[in-house]
Amino acid sequence: MRRILFITATRIGDAILFSGPLAHLARTHPGAQITVACGPLAAPLFRAAPGVSEIIVMAKRERAGHWLDLWRRTAGRRWDLVVDLRGSLTSWALRAGVRRVNRRKPGEAARHRVAEAGAVLKLDPPPAPEVWIDAVARADAGRLLPPGAPILALAPAASAPFKEWPAARFAALANALTGSGGALEGARVALFGGPGDLATSRAVSAGVTGAQVIDLTGQLDLVAAAACLQRARLFVGNDSGLMHMAAAAGAPVLGLFGPTDERVYGPWGPNARSVRSGGPAREADRGRLRHGQASLMQGLELAPVLAAAQALIKQTAPLERGQIID
Repeated sequence: MRRILFITATRIGDAILFSGPLAHLARTHPGAQITVACGPLAAPLFRAAPGVSEIIVMAKRERAGHWLDLWRRTAGRRWDLVVDLRGSLTSWALRAGVRRVNRRKPGEAARHRVAEAGAVLKLDPPPAPEVWIDAVARADAGRLLPPGAPILALAPAASAPFKEWPAARFAALANALTGSGGALEGARVALFGGPGDLATSRAVSAGVTGAQVIDLTGQLDLVAAAACLQRARLFVGNDSGLMHMAAAAGAPVLGLFGPTDERVYGPWGPNARSVRSGGPAREADRGRLRHGQASLMQGLELAPVLAAAQALIKQTAPLERGQIID
């Protein structure tokens, strides 16, 4: 197999959850030239991915013009394999020896995105998500998080306010874990987020007492963020791309859920856990909720998050999981 077209997600979180099949193809077809088609936000994730020779950035256009652009750039080639995790019509209009297209069925029971992606290639169990970290990103992580006390990584923002746990509770969690007698006593607190998350990170930083705060919000590209998250002793964050990145990088991850469904979007991996507010969420409600400007995570109190974090810290001793030790 020489030419593979891999069409994946626009959003960072989904692109990470869908990365397992790409890693599988690179391992099982060494020497193949893999073209990845994805959205602009996710594109940097693939700069160090093995086997990837080309990245086609699909910037969204009116009337689905980005799909026409993709067809124009790929229709002149014959593909040995087309894998379309977005289930587009474009993949059916290409010359392909084999086609694997994601097709969600109406009324289908909730299924994790990782399992959904694996099923497209008929892989059971599905391959775990991966992030690919290059030497440049590792050097950045070493400079930004130099040797010293362990790192408690927090990502207090999300792509929409309705998914955000209150900043004051993130600060209280950090104080309980890093303060005297805490499960991560003496740890440094590293804050992660995009350029638009600065206000949220500052609110958390202002509430942290005692611990050294390293605010990396808006300072990192995606691969450098993954390299930094790989160094975390514990990551706690909302349902977000950074949560999935931390889990794929191998950090112990505690994801905070309420209006979104952890059965579909929970962090994936042996050291990943979720804690939620309220009853079960319905994925069908996401479209209605995402335009709200108020947090729907107020019902998740500090106590259950702290207990879950303490349990995860206890269960994931660094030497047992190959953690990078400062």
